[in-house]
Amino acid sequence: MSFTAPVIEWAGLTPVLIILGAGVVGVLVEAFVPRSVRPAVQALLSLLAILASAVALSGRWSVVVAVGSGRELTTGIAEDPFGVAAQGILLAIGLLAVLVMADRTTADDGAFAAQAADRPGSAEEEESIHAGWVATEMFPLTLFSLGGMMLFPLANGMITLFVALELVSLPLYIMAAMARHRRLLSQEAALKYFVLGAFSSAFLLMGAAFLYGVSDSVAYSVIAMAIGGGGVAGMDWLALAGVALVTVGLLFKTAAAPFHAWSPDVYQGAPTPVTGFMAAGVKATAFLALVRFYYVLGGTLGWDLAPFLWTVAILTMAVGTVVGVIQKDVKRMLAYSAIAHAGYMLIGIIAWNGMGVSGLLLYALTYGIATVGAFGIIGLVRTSHDGAPGAEANDLEAFTGLGRRSPWLAGAMTVFLLSFAGIPLTAGFMAKFEVFIAGIAGGATWLVIVAIVSSVATAFFYMRLIVLMFFREPDGDRVVVVGSMGPAALTIGLAAAATVLIGVLPQAVLGSLADAAMLLP
Repeated sequence: MSFTAPVIEWAGLTPVLIILGAGVVGVLVEAFVPRSVRPAVQALLSLLAILASAVALSGRWSVVVAVGSGRELTTGIAEDPFGVAAQGILLAIGLLAVLVMADRTTADDGAFAAQAADRPGSAEEEESIHAGWVATEMFPLTLFSLGGMMLFPLANGMITLFVALELVSLPLYIMAAMARHRRLLSQEAALKYFVLGAFSSAFLLMGAAFLYGVSDSVAYSVIAMAIGGGGVAGMDWLALAGVALVTVGLLFKTAAAPFHAWSPDVYQGAPTPVTGFMAAGVKATAFLALVRFYYVLGGTLGWDLAPFLWTVAILTMAVGTVVGVIQKDVKRMLAYSAIAHAGYMLIGIIAWNGMGVSGLLLYALTYGIATVGAFGIIGLVRTSHDGAPGAEANDLEAFTGLGRRSPWLAGAMTVFLLSFAGIPLTAGFMAKFEVFIAGIAGGATWLVIVAIVSSVATAFFYMRLIVLMFFREPDGDRVVVVGSMGPAALTIGLAAAATVLIGVLPQAVLGSLADAAMLLP
């Protein structure tokens, strides 16, 4: 019996291997490093791993641009300028998210439970809090999820796509249940996320089985050729059903309607740093994986799939806009904002042109940075118990007068909200502009018109929060703003600066992302 060893280009996988290797080391740190120094060790390990991965990735960018085309690193994993650019965006989001997770506030607490295994309200939980224990498991879990995110846009085979999906999702199911306050709500959110995440995996697997039946292969390129050549006689419906089911599985992760039901509850219940990481990273990586799947494979079905995608995009924008207007909880409001943004990003998929790819890369970057920054601010606004800070105050009224309580936090939040609204001179405006221009060039003019109307309507709930922060007096002593010990403040500052800088001087970023789009195979 002979065995053929697989050919693996390890150099191309180095950025991902650094992240996953650091995750494994993080597990060993949990087992052997004393609890007192574990938070600092885990945070430093995670940050160094992300920076080292970014250095390795910069070397890969020069290689793929010089080669001028993509290549397989191993079966099911492709490396090209699009994939390397996508990984860079995800590393930027991961770096900001880890900084927020590592933060300790002036209230001497964090966003995570002292011990996630303690029963909420039990004597054991009180003992853990009294002992000053700090959960650190989220750092290796974040690295594992980030490693999966970096593999997701490189996947060019159905098996790799499914494995990367699970690697992204499984750590997040655990992290969603680790909130320090409102523990039962956090655990409910994790259960909902797990159950509906299992549905998304089932859709993707069924679609992959259908596509295998059409092509006798799990590789994107082979499936695309089989569909283009007619596949099995009389089985065109099987190819269409397969592509639609895989698309549904990915749309679950983007929180596109009607596959969005998990999003508001999970955003509200999960620890706020995890919500920021999930809202920015999962949405970005799912859309970037959808780019490769649709542009290489799904787009071969052309107009057969267009009614489905148009319907989902319009419904997503409508749900995100209409339901978002009536929200009273800021985390749920941003959840419905994210749903509306998923509808805008779908225009880049439907456009099926190079501008759509570069527009989606820019959208993933700008939306991700602003989202992590916004949730970093939310974590610092707390309920007041006779002046002592308690749980996060997430209702909109809690932000009343924030401009007087903390002008710099209110100013940064305003920058992020204006970017979400697509106001000129912000990064969000440039991202929307690029995607909408791509949609018009791709024949989706009416869809772009719907998106513009939706974007104008969503500006209402962003402006409402700005008005509360700057044009209303603080509501007594019901709310207290705690200070960051450094990491969260750094994240908010970097995110706000990047949002303004990309909005004012977008040429360098747009040029690099255009190169990535042009060289997509």
